[in-house]
Amino acid sequence: MMVKKNRKFSQIFHMRSTVFFEITVGISANTVLLLFHIPTFLLKHRPKPLGLTIAHLALIHLVMLGTMGFIAIDIFEFQGWEDGLVCKLIIYVYRLMRALSICTTCVLSVLQAITLSPRNSCLEKFKHKSSHHYPCCLVFLWVFNMILNTRFLVSIGATTNVTPHSLVFVTESCSQWPVSYLFRYIFLSLVNIQDISFIGLMALSSGYMVSLLCRHKRQIQQLRSTNLSPKASPEERATRSILLLMGFFMLMYFLDCVAFSSRAILQNNDPIYLCVQMLVDNGYATICPFVLMSTEKRMIQCLTSRWKRL
Repeated sequence: MMVKKNRKFSQIFHMRSTVFFEITVGISANTVLLLFHIPTFLLKHRPKPLGLTIAHLALIHLVMLGTMGFIAIDIFEFQGWEDGLVCKLIIYVYRLMRALSICTTCVLSVLQAITLSPRNSCLEKFKHKSSHHYPCCLVFLWVFNMILNTRFLVSIGATTNVTPHSLVFVTESCSQWPVSYLFRYIFLSLVNIQDISFIGLMALSSGYMVSLLCRHKRQIQQLRSTNLSPKASPEERATRSILLLMGFFMLMYFLDCVAFSSRAILQNNDPIYLCVQMLVDNGYATICPFVLMSTEKRMIQCLTSRWKRL
């Protein structure tokens, strides 16, 4: 019996260390990506929507991983939050950033599809409009998601000493209070519609970019000998990276849904299962900056030169 307890404690300790390691790596990578784009915005009068979207996504993931760090600290019982307002704000900010991550990833995919589209395509007219309408789109996404996630400000509170069975524990200090069926149904429907819509847009834009890349490859093979392997243009490299990002996002989203559903159905509050779900939740925010940095030649050269100096 003692051996089983020690083994389980060892597993929890290793999983906990892995969660904090993933959060640390993700915060560091997103900070580097964000700092790389800040001088571009300061020097350019009109920054490109694509670069602005990448910086916006890095900022979202930075805040998201930061709040996840506070949640992990409370889950692993290092310290507790006695104030219910702190619970509301931490959970609200995390859920808001998570929702904005989906929206911004979709916008990144659509913008890249518009950038890659040829002159005779139906998306050509959006190339010039995207730079003008992008700030309005950004404001709309923020306001809409801030309103949509207000349910957490209503339903999340501090866990009391005497807790009813109807409470759903979010962390050690925070719990979700029961809300009316109509209120829960409306917000869950809106969230599901939003997620399905954005994932559908990602799939359409990704399919469009794949078809454009295949068409471009065939044209290159017709113009040049098949023995030659011309280097891909920066646009093609960026497109392939974004397609890789879309595929990874959809995989992690699917795994997150499976992990969340299995915990909800089985009502399993085992710390190991919780750690696995946290690793899946943080996976996209941690890997995303590395994929995006791989397309930035100047950034790679700068980091390589700094590393050699050290």
